[in-house]
Amino acid sequence: MAQRYETLDQKLISFITEQKMFFTGTAASTGRVNISPKGMDTFRVLNERRVAYLDHTGSGNEAMAHLRLTPRMTIMFCSYTQKPMILRLFGKARSIQPMDPDWDNYIAEFEQLRGQRQIVVLDIDVVQASCGFGVPLYEFVEERTILRQWADLKGDEGLKDYRGKNNIASIDGFASAISSI
Repeated sequence: MAQRYETLDQKLISFITEQKMFFTGTAASTGRVNISPKGMDTFRVLNERRVAYLDHTGSGNEAMAHLRLTPRMTIMFCSYTQKPMILRLFGKARSIQPMDPDWDNYIAEFEQLRGQRQIVVLDIDVVQASCGFGVPLYEFVEERTILRQWADLKGDEGLKDYRGKNNIASIDGFASAISSI
C-alpha cells in the first residue's frame, strides 16, 4: 500500500542517496509525456521540500520545454536491491541556467562537468512511497563515462553548437528556451 508524505524525512533522504539513478517525468497539456533516466551523481536533496539535479547536454531537452509550459514534474527513484521501494516526488519545477541569478547558489552543490546545461529544481508538494515488490533485482557495476567523454571531445564551442541545433525545441515543437552557453 502506498504511503503519502508532505515532506522528505531522514529515512526517505537516505533511500534517495543510496540510489544510482532516477527518472524524471514531465508533460505539456498536449503532446507527448517525457520520461528520462538520470544518473552520474547529479541529484541533491536541498531540504525536506526541495530537491535539484544537474542536467547535462543530451539528445533533446523535453523537460525544459515542458516546464516552460506547465511546471509540474515527477521524479521517481526505484530500488533494484534487496530492499524494495519506489519513491515518487511530485511538485513544481523550474530550470536554472548559467546566466540566471540563482545559478551560483545552486551549482555549488554539484561537481561541475563539461556539458552541464541547467539545474532543475523541484519544490515538492507530495511524496509517495510504494512497495516496489514487482521490480527486479539488478546489480550496480559502475557509472558510464561515455557522456563525459563525448562532452570533452565536443568542447565548449561544440557543445554550444550542439545545443543550438538539438536542444531548442521538444519533439512536439515546444520551445525550450535553452541558452546555448
